Amino acid sequence: MNPISVGLAVVAAAALVGAVAGALASARSRPLVVGTATAVVGAGGVVAGVAALGGQAWSLTVAHLLPLAQTTFAVDALAGAFLLLIGAVAIAAGIYSVGYTSPGGAHATDDDAAPDHDSAGAHDAVEAHDEAPEPATATAAASRTAQAVLPLFAAAMLLVPAAASVSTLLVLWELMALTSLVLVLAEHRLRRSVRDAGLWYAGMTHAGLVAIMLGLVVLAAGAGGESFAAMRAGSAGLSPATASCVFVLVFLGFGSKAGMVPLHVWLPRAHPEAPSHVSALMSAAMVTLGVYGIIRVGFDLLGGGAVWWWIVVLAVGAVSALYGVLQASVAADLKRLLAYSTTENVGLMLVGIGAAGVFAAEGNRVLAGLLLAAAVLHAVNHAAFKALLFFGAGSVLRSTGLRDLDRLGGLVSRMPVTTALFAVGALGAAGLPAGNGFVSEWLLLQGLIHSVTGATGPSVVVAISMPLAVAVVALTAGLGVATFVKAFGVGFLARPRSAAATGAAESPLSMRVGMGLAAAACTGLALAPAVAGAPLGRLLDVLPSVRDGAPLAGSDVSLRLAGIAGSMSPLLIVVGLLVAGLGAAALVRRVTRRAPRRATPVWGGGSTRLTPRMEYTATSFAEPLTRVFDDVLRPEQDVDVTPFAESEFLIASISYRQRVPDRVEARLYPPLLAAGRRWGRWSRGIANGSVHRYLAYGFIGLLVVLVVVGITS
Repeated sequence: MNPISVGLAVVAAAALVGAVAGALASARSRPLVVGTATAVVGAGGVVAGVAALGGQAWSLTVAHLLPLAQTTFAVDALAGAFLLLIGAVAIAAGIYSVGYTSPGGAHATDDDAAPDHDSAGAHDAVEAHDEAPEPATATAAASRTAQAVLPLFAAAMLLVPAAASVSTLLVLWELMALTSLVLVLAEHRLRRSVRDAGLWYAGMTHAGLVAIMLGLVVLAAGAGGESFAAMRAGSAGLSPATASCVFVLVFLGFGSKAGMVPLHVWLPRAHPEAPSHVSALMSAAMVTLGVYGIIRVGFDLLGGGAVWWWIVVLAVGAVSALYGVLQASVAADLKRLLAYSTTENVGLMLVGIGAAGVFAAEGNRVLAGLLLAAAVLHAVNHAAFKALLFFGAGSVLRSTGLRDLDRLGGLVSRMPVTTALFAVGALGAAGLPAGNGFVSEWLLLQGLIHSVTGATGPSVVVAISMPLAVAVVALTAGLGVATFVKAFGVGFLARPRSAAATGAAESPLSMRVGMGLAAAACTGLALAPAVAGAPLGRLLDVLPSVRDGAPLAGSDVSLRLAGIAGSMSPLLIVVGLLVAGLGAAALVRRVTRRAPRRATPVWGGGSTRLTPRMEYTATSFAEPLTRVFDDVLRPEQDVDVTPFAESEFLIASISYRQRVPDRVEARLYPPLLAAGRRWGRWSRGIANGSVHRYLAYGFIGLLVVLVVVGITS
């Protein structure tokens, strides 16, 4: 029996059984039931993904399951890569959720959880104490529903890359959107900000669904069939205008799910408000399906395309990477920082995809394959370290009830396992050697640099765009280092800056196991990157636009990864860093032993006892970056000076607050929302209840459809 069919059968069966059992189980046993079912769903996806990347293929067509269309599934190496990615994240998230959702966990239900100086968008933060608490029975019912939906969400994500027809893809995409929305709203009775995040997420995800549906319907109509096989065969007959319309629509639709700028506004709202294991699934797994959709339609179903398509993708990716890392570098809310980091990394993936499309359109299939492989590899690496980071943030949140980095600190002595595992994820996210993010970012840089220095007579497009792309990737990497030095150093080191941080305790065993699995994946991808070479080569073999005329594309990727593992071996780097660190520690210890001890502290020299007020906070750490990029970030500052009642010249206290709102959201979306409200008011006027008027509307709509069909047919 084909292992792909077995794995997907396990996915479907475990999701249904887990959802029903989770809905019926008691509150005490529900976390274990749901977490186990989610992990089994993920294991099925891993089995199917490994088999597909190993060279096996599978397809299935089921009639009468959907009205007016057949249900079609097909799995190739491209689908297998995302099955493996999502399945692995689901396994770790399922195990982690057992401890996270167990009774007795502390969640961010108070106004200390999120800082008000770093809220997403231009709107004021809403504090939870403005609302009356909901009854315990209502909260328990919401918790039961949200937990029971978790295996369905994981299964929907796994089945999306296996879909092989428009109808199947759209149904599964909507199922993924609805189940994730339920999970985002899991704590909507506790905080109004959760409801706001759910509203934004619902609006953006369904707008994206409409764009995807329109694009794929146009493609299916032009190709003469809705199956992916029919669209591959018929896409060559599309006119350039029709093909471009299809690509722009699906790029907007899938890009909104991926979180690219300017369609990212739901992401820094929904990810912080969702439970942390859900945030990990969404940020590490779900957003990559947007990347999958762009690759599947652009390179597979449309077979490449015009150069300007990919220049647009490259430009949007560059803007997303820079804007995302800038917002992350100044964020003080730990989960919002990670959400903006997702936008940054999606931008890097889009840079790789856009550059690959440019070279594929110009006939350089070797560089196209290398850059596309770098983008997919970065999606895998991002899934590993971002899941780990959200797990770590959830561990901190469960223990302290805080997401505000300015009020954390000192966790290294109170949560040593969480601190060590978070450090592994931060190293990968920073893109430094010995981290798994370094491998894919270095491969991406190699491809971009080689496109300029190694190509003979590069075109004007390549000569202009690729150096700019190199600069963007380099600047993004540097800012990423600063971001995660801040997140780790301010949040986990130094001294605790609040009573909640002082009383922190280590997370439960299942949460540590989930984090450990993600950390093991990060370590494996960092130390043995050459293992990914052969699977990436098989992935490229299923994409004609990067395969034809380039039989060595896959082997070139393997050689590049082998070069990273050889000349720049992460294992040697780790060993070298450990030896250097131990040597430095031994030298410092020896010198300090010989130094005479002072009976009194040095005057003003810093040897006095430090207090938390003397430490860098996340806000102060990011202040230099805020000043440098002031024209982009436009921070809002408020200084409140309170004098004594006796004299206004005697200062009692000074308070300083800084907000860095999302300027893209503040500039772009209020006019759109205002236009939508005006349209709503106008539409109420034309809906007066007259049957005759409604029949006239229908007749006019039918005439418009007939005219459009007559023109385009």
